[in-house]
Amino acid sequence: VQLVESGGGLVQPGGSLRLSCVASGFTISSYTMSWYHRAPGKERRLVATIFDSGARPYYADSVKGRFTISRDNAKNTVYLQMNSLKPEDTAMYYCHVFYRLNNYWGQGTQVTVST
Repeated sequence: VQLVESGGGLVQPGGSLRLSCVASGFTISSYTMSWYHRAPGKERRLVATIFDSGARPYYADSVKGRFTISRDNAKNTVYLQMNSLKPEDTAMYYCHVFYRLNNYWGQGTQVTVST
């Protein structure tokens, strides 16, 4: 199992980024996928989850209405569209899957929101 994130970068407040997580070793359509972030000096926190059941995605209160999680099963890729970015969104963003009783994480992609 491998998760590879990309799409991070430096963006001004109010800007947008789209993060991608390319998965290999399993089929994402059969699993719940999540994005987490870890801000400097803080613990890793759940940002958004897309469920294998098709249930409504989960979003942390801090990102509701601004972020959208989605998946492209043909590309085995999960996305996080981030709009109206704020300085407090600055963090390392990680893709996650719980697969066969194990947690798997990508290496992360850095998002910095600053003027």
